[in-house]
Amino acid sequence: MKLDRRSALAGTAAAFAASFVGTTAARADAKRQSLVDQCLQSAQKVLSGKDFPDALKHMGNAKGVLVIPELVQGGFILGAAGGRGTLLARSKPNDWSYPAFYGMGSGSLGLQIGGKVSEIVFIILTEKGLNAILDQKFKFGAQAGITMVAIGAGIEGATTAAVGTDIIAFSNSAGLFAGVSLEGSYLDADDDWNALYYGPGATARAIVIDRRFTNPGAEPLRQFLAKW
Repeated sequence: MKLDRRSALAGTAAAFAASFVGTTAARADAKRQSLVDQCLQSAQKVLSGKDFPDALKHMGNAKGVLVIPELVQGGFILGAAGGRGTLLARSKPNDWSYPAFYGMGSGSLGLQIGGKVSEIVFIILTEKGLNAILDQKFKFGAQAGITMVAIGAGIEGATTAAVGTDIIAFSNSAGLFAGVSLEGSYLDADDDWNALYYGPGATARAIVIDRRFTNPGAEPLRQFLAKW
């Protein structure tokens, strides 16, 4: 009888542990899926909305798109920024990869009071620009041989300014800071998130260039970009 009771308790404990692990994994996956969904909303806003009149003009030549739905900046004396997003690459017209997760951050010293949330869509126009983001921690303003133009919401002229440019950033900001400054910021692949969303071995290059991983949760984002 005691043995049966111990077996029953052990079985209950194992079932509880399995349920806990499953629930935790589901919540973690929901967090990543939520970011993918937010990236779709931001891409739709920039590429289909009226606030960024020049964005569509560049999609025909785009090698990749990186979307940061929320870059949060704020603080007093010490300013810092942080956000997450996804990178997708295109191998041919209407054929986009699955998204790889990236983190974006920066730090700056100076008198800063208030806060700002920026929504940024980077249209990557050259293979050189795409490889620079894929191969290393990309630092704005310090990456040798890479040129970038930043355009705010409602401002035209990106087509002219982008001649010979590797990356164009379309940004929409709200808060007490005017505009968005990318100088000193960085982009870095988040392979921990990539592995959790796709499986072991999922790196940014393996996802967007080698196309070794898929996740049906990212299909709406891919299908939206497949218009170009």
